[in-house]
Amino acid sequence: MEDGNDNKPSNGEVPLQNVSFSRVTTVATEWMFDFMFVSLCRHFKEGKLEEFNELIATFQVVSRSPSLRRTVHEEKTMICAFLCRVMHGEQLDVQFDEDESVTPLMSAAKVWSSLKSAAADDSVFDNITVLLLAQAVAVCLKEGQRCSASSVLKWVEKNIECPQKLRVKLSKIVAQEETYHPFLMSFSFSRLLDTVQSFLDVFLEKNPSDYLLKAATEMVQSSPYLEELEDVKSQDISSTEPTNGSHKKKRHSTKRKLLPTQPAAAWTPDSTKKVSVSVKRMTAEEISKMKFGASVSDLSASKRRRRAREKWTAQLDKYLKDGVRQHGMGRWSRILMDYDFEGRTGTMLKDRWRVLLKTHKA
Repeated sequence: MEDGNDNKPSNGEVPLQNVSFSRVTTVATEWMFDFMFVSLCRHFKEGKLEEFNELIATFQVVSRSPSLRRTVHEEKTMICAFLCRVMHGEQLDVQFDEDESVTPLMSAAKVWSSLKSAAADDSVFDNITVLLLAQAVAVCLKEGQRCSASSVLKWVEKNIECPQKLRVKLSKIVAQEETYHPFLMSFSFSRLLDTVQSFLDVFLEKNPSDYLLKAATEMVQSSPYLEELEDVKSQDISSTEPTNGSHKKKRHSTKRKLLPTQPAAAWTPDSTKKVSVSVKRMTAEEISKMKFGASVSDLSASKRRRRAREKWTAQLDKYLKDGVRQHGMGRWSRILMDYDFEGRTGTMLKDRWRVLLKTHKA
């Protein structure tokens, strides 16, 4: 009599009868992809930036799998790229695009423009677009970078479909430097986060991505090791508590490390060539190979700093001289409004003017 277990391999592998291993791999990859997508959405909702950055590096690798060809996977990849930029939206020293003048929220607006089909309706898409553009300007004004805020509007005019009324409104706010204008306060950054979270809830409801999550939950609930895990967790917590004879010391807050100091080689930034994401005219293959911007790989020990500013050019000196001739010395903020000094501040203009006076070039 033949043993019914003769077909079982002795090496512990699962027998595959009439099933292609590549097809099994495809299904498993899709489950892993969906699990990480749901996890990234959860980290975004809970504002867990460190966990988000740690997971998104792995998500990027899985998203390159050639088996993920369906449109929904492309959308999820772009959504995660969008969430990454929004999470760093208030950090002007974080860079995603090759153009260092493009702030995280500007880059987020560019990615969002390709996600119109993923939004529940046009009103949701338009609402998030307005919030992104309003906050892209507001963040610059809060940092005292009026010139950067003006650059945002110029960039929007060339790259984003924006209502004329909105551009005019934002232009007036920038011209008057109204950091706390009621319009900006109404379309706040917290409102942007809440609106994006609502978008994610609707998207996940229409595109369930929790099969692996549910299976893992059932396994944990029925696992005999659950109590052991709880015991280990309790021991870890108790081990961190001070003993009766120890002195309690106040913990000093330190800067968060968004990624390990030695990320994977694929995420190591290139000092001469930055990674960028082109949203327009992207093929399915390009999307599957998409990187989530240089910032995620370049935030290992601290926030990424922009490249050092270029030296003063003859053209910039001419702008400065013309501005002083027209408005007078000391009217630096007014001069900044008339010329593009490539992100320089009024203090920088004042210092440069002193140099020109000392060198008898003014």
